[in-house]
Amino acid sequence: MKTGDHQSTERYLSMANIDNEKIESAGEYYTLHNFDLKGYDRLFAMIDHHGSNVRLWHNAQYWSDLQERIELLQRQGFVFILAHPWESVDNMRERRYYDKLLKAVKHCTWPGAVNWFWFIMQEKHTDKKYSFDHGDKLYDFLYLNKQSRPHRKKLFDLMSKNNLLDNSLYSFLDKPYEIKLNKEYELPWVDAENYPRYGRDQDIYEPQFNATTVNLVSETNDNDHDVFMTEKIWKPILAKQVFVVHGNYGYLQQLKQLGFRTFDAVFDESYDLERDPDKRVNKIIDLCKTLKTMDKEKLYRDTESIRQHNVDVFINKKTLSNSINKTLSGFFELFDGS
Repeated sequence: MKTGDHQSTERYLSMANIDNEKIESAGEYYTLHNFDLKGYDRLFAMIDHHGSNVRLWHNAQYWSDLQERIELLQRQGFVFILAHPWESVDNMRERRYYDKLLKAVKHCTWPGAVNWFWFIMQEKHTDKKYSFDHGDKLYDFLYLNKQSRPHRKKLFDLMSKNNLLDNSLYSFLDKPYEIKLNKEYELPWVDAENYPRYGRDQDIYEPQFNATTVNLVSETNDNDHDVFMTEKIWKPILAKQVFVVHGNYGYLQQLKQLGFRTFDAVFDESYDLERDPDKRVNKIIDLCKTLKTMDKEKLYRDTESIRQHNVDVFINKKTLSNSINKTLSGFFELFDGS
């Protein structure tokens, strides 16, 4: 019904390269008559509940039309994918998608997981020329927060209480903090006084990264399941910046499984394997205390090969394709088991 972002989804799907599989997609419901549905081994209907749909969700006709199409597609043999790749599993649950559709229909959910934002950031930035220079570090941490979440508030308050932000670039745009980034380091193409809620999160501005030593990545969730990687991790990777991640349990382990390297040979990353989110925060605080005292030049010399490796993996289309293959294989398993 043209209520989602099917163009991006189709480009994502086109990156898959699975042996003996050919994937075709149609972004328009009314073009299905152009396809011989009997000629396909599997039929999927992806229902994209992108955030931009919120304006439609209070319209009863929207839900009525959607339910009618679900029933028609089900009779034709389609299996359903409830898609919101811009969000995590927890965020999808919070928005209560399950209350209104697909309760009695064979389906799976597709959150962003580990490769959607990798795809978005690779597509947006790989061919751009940036001037990253880590030779003169003025500040300790780059620590950017926008939407207020309990785990973000917890770490931010502890960082402040322990004076760990006294020589850092940081922001927390949401209430109760409403702290803006230093103007000279803010994206010059946005209105810093009215920072947009959507649309600029994937933008990169070199001075933020060049002036700061460690990127303290403030991810969307801190649960012990369903690792969700957003643009927040791909920015420091692309910028060849050292990072610490406040996110899900096992986040760094998942990065390694994707082919990236982290900094466990240089400093303590045991926080990543701490299931208790409060203890994980305390370990991050202890690590930040250590990082604040480390020789910045030596830290960047010791991590040069790691940071370069990560850039190389990030821009490698085949490596990303392999990850997308795994996502699609999960869809296939759903169909084959139905």
